[in-house]
Parts: sequence; C-alpha cells; structure tokens
Amino acid sequence: AACLPLKHFLGLDVSSSMEKVEDMGTKKEIDVVITPKKGCTVDKICAILQNMIGRLLVLQPAANFLAVTTMNINSVWHPTILYGFYKNHDVSEGFDEPPLFYQGADEYTGQKLDKFSNEVLELKHVLEERYTGLDLKDIHHGYRSLTHSMVEKETVDGSKKYFPNFKYHYFTEDIPCGLIVTQGIAKLAGVAIPSMDNVIMWCQEVMVKYFLVDGRVAGKDLNITRAPQHYGFTNLDTFMIVNHCVLKIAENI
Repeated sequence: AACLPLKHFLGLDVSSSMEKVEDMGTKKEIDVVITPKKGCTVDKICAILQNMIGRLLVLQPAANFLAVTTMNINSVWHPTILYGFYKNHDVSEGFDEPPLFYQGADEYTGQKLDKFSNEVLELKHVLEERYTGLDLKDIHHGYRSLTHSMVEKETVDGSKKYFPNFKYHYFTEDIPCGLIVTQGIAKLAGVAIPSMDNVIMWCQEVMVKYFLVDGRVAGKDLNITRAPQHYGFTNLDTFMIVNHCVLKIAENI
C-alpha cells in the first residue's frame, strides 16, 4: 500500500481555518521510498505509482526511509527559523502584518542553522561509519518568499493584529514527524545534538506538548510522534534492521 501526499506534490499551503489554499508552485519531482516485497523491484513499483499520478510530477526513488527522514530539510529549517524569530519577541502584542519567513531570519538564526546542520551531518557520519553501504545522500528542498503563519485578531481599539499560529504544520508536523524522529535516532546512536534540543524544547513549550523530558525522548505526548522510541525501539541495530536500512549487522562490522 502507498500513501501519496497530494499537498506536498502540488506545493499547497493550507490555512489553519481550512478556508484558504495558497499555491506555492507545483513541484517537478519528489522522493518516494519503496521497500518491495520479494519478487518485485523498486523500479516496477515506482512505475505503477508514476502511472497513477501522471507525468507532470516525476517520482525519484530514495535510498531508504532513514535518508529522507534524517535529512529532511523542512524539519531542520522551519522550526529553527521560528525559534530564532520568536524567542525574543513578546508574541502577545501581535504584529501589524505577517512577517516574512526566510527573509526575516537574522544572523543568530543563521548560526543556529549552521550548528543544527552540523549536528545532523555528524549523525549521518556516525551512521554511515557504523553501517557500510548505508546511503544517506537524499535531502529535501524548501520554499522561498513565505510569510509566517499567523492568526488574525481584532484588538480592543478595532485594529487588526497578527499573532503566531503555533498550531501550523511547521509545528504540528515538522516537530513530531521530523525533529523528534531525528532526535530519537540520534539518541539511539549516542550522538549529542544540543542545538536541536534547544529548538525542540522551545517548540514543545509553545505547542504545550511534551516530547523531550530530562534529555530523553520520553514525554507524555510521544504517542503522536514517529520517533523510534514511540514504537519501542531502544537499540540502534534493531531499528536499522527492522526498518530495512541494513540487512544484517554482521555484514557491517
């Protein structure tokens, strides 16, 4: 079975009220992770999926699910930019208009992204060193010219103000289905990622969710995440085998 995310195919941005859909541009290609059963091939399944959606969007088979999850650029950029922008803002005052997203990032956020990226690359290095032949080259590309997702409210004087929408998918998807997954894998691999810790801790506070507790991926809201710990994984080798990232550990030692 396959679940094809139409929203990501078309580059659609859906408002929190579900009343507005903005076309951010149709994508030309998208990664697809395929784990075929015995007797079938990745190319054959990819061809079937391609016929289902047509030729306007080209499906590119990714190396494995771990590659597109660990190196998912959206879950790296979105939460970090939000953290850098709002951490010193009094969001209760609101904004006169939605601030620009990428263009609104300052030098501090750039430095944070650099540290963040280095941590992810360190995790990638550790995994590739441990598992010979593991391919983690796949990454995703983000968008430009976005504004922050805001909620419009009328103030006591009748004017309109814009307040951060902490229920937007940059929080509700990129954290539990992105950063927490990478964080969980890093914990299994024994790789420290302090910059990611900072961003997750701030995000879960404004989301009023708890994923990280005392440095452990064990918060009460872990059930809404895709972290390995949610599914009972406590051993990296077991995680890698069960998720078809490697075949046998003995072959990688």
